[in-house]
Amino acid sequence: MQPFFIRSGLTWEQGELTASEQFLNALATDRIEPLVVFEMPLWDLHGDHWSVTGRDVPGADSDDTAVYLPGRNVLLLVKAAIWCQRRGIRELALGVLGTSPFADAHGPFFHHLEAMFARSGDGVVRIVRPFSGLSKRQVMELGRDLPLQWTFSCIAPVEGLHCGRCNKCAERIKAFRSVGMADPTQYADAARPAATH
Repeated sequence: MQPFFIRSGLTWEQGELTASEQFLNALATDRIEPLVVFEMPLWDLHGDHWSVTGRDVPGADSDDTAVYLPGRNVLLLVKAAIWCQRRGIRELALGVLGTSPFADAHGPFFHHLEAMFARSGDGVVRIVRPFSGLSKRQVMELGRDLPLQWTFSCIAPVEGLHCGRCNKCAERIKAFRSVGMADPTQYADAARPAATH
């Protein structure tokens, strides 16, 4: 298995990258290749958007639509798909949930994207979505025995820690509670907000 990380200059990426490396190290298996990091800067696209500046980040009580980033799934996949095509790898996985409210997280979007990759590169790359029929709670149940302390969800990290106040931290807190698991996350806000959405 070959993991990828796309670095675009978003405020949470250093914390996410560090956690990804720690998660992969904790799995300690020779079935996983070293992480490949792709550079895809987006400052010229997003400008003064909260994802780049860290200002006015959607809070714990915001609706999920507040965290939508246009083109996010295309940008996560395009370099990885070309990398796979050039090496004869025919499947590329993305962890979108079946409960996502966004059009670019469901079947028709990915089928069109696969067709585009097939017409613009060397060979077919099938986009696999192993969690597409699952809720966050079901994914948490599947991952119960994994090193979840090395996962990262925050969109407003504070010195490398989950902030404890943003939309994604609220979702994380709610997810651990939903399966009755102790939350191993260290939050910058020790009070930890109630998960409100």
